[in-house]
Amino acid sequence: MKLPSSPSCENNKRVILAILHRAFGSCQSVLEIGSGTGQHAVYFGPRLAPAIWQTSDLIENHSGINAWRAAFPADNVRPPLTLDVDASEWPLTQPVDAVFTANTCHIMAWSSVENMFSQLGNILALGGVLAIYGPFNYDQQYTSPSNARFDSWLKERGPHQGIRDFEAIDALANEAGMSLSEDNAMPANNRLLVWHKI
Repeated sequence: MKLPSSPSCENNKRVILAILHRAFGSCQSVLEIGSGTGQHAVYFGPRLAPAIWQTSDLIENHSGINAWRAAFPADNVRPPLTLDVDASEWPLTQPVDAVFTANTCHIMAWSSVENMFSQLGNILALGGVLAIYGPFNYDQQYTSPSNARFDSWLKERGPHQGIRDFEAIDALANEAGMSLSEDNAMPANNRLLVWHKI
């Protein structure tokens, strides 16, 4: 099959990896929530070996993820789990050392973001790391005119979507037993936020 492609994945993968090398340096298992096209997984996974990179997404995205895995095989990049963040139980048999997710919080409904963090509190090991990439507002203000336009576009596409407030996301992380350790400015007015479970 033709490989699904996200231009933003190609544009941001190198700058994200530079931070993941530091944040995930001692981790042995990484769960990626919302692997999407699979591009991030096949780029990050082998470069963070020997850590196991576990892909996951809704079932309709599995064929694309597996196509990228077939095109760029790596022993430590695992086939996708079927993971719906709204599910009461996630398909994991043991805690993971790290979780990565990119461009998901502004796509899913806020109730789904809340449930994701509630589950993260259960599946992330003590001392584990959570890294979230995407656009965020601060003090309920957009960080750029382009983010304001993007937010309008998101809400036109679906009223449940929208750029989230950093403070609200950080509060959910705190409730799940995590403490913010890094807030990294990224290209195109995005951020890479990193928490540790304490």
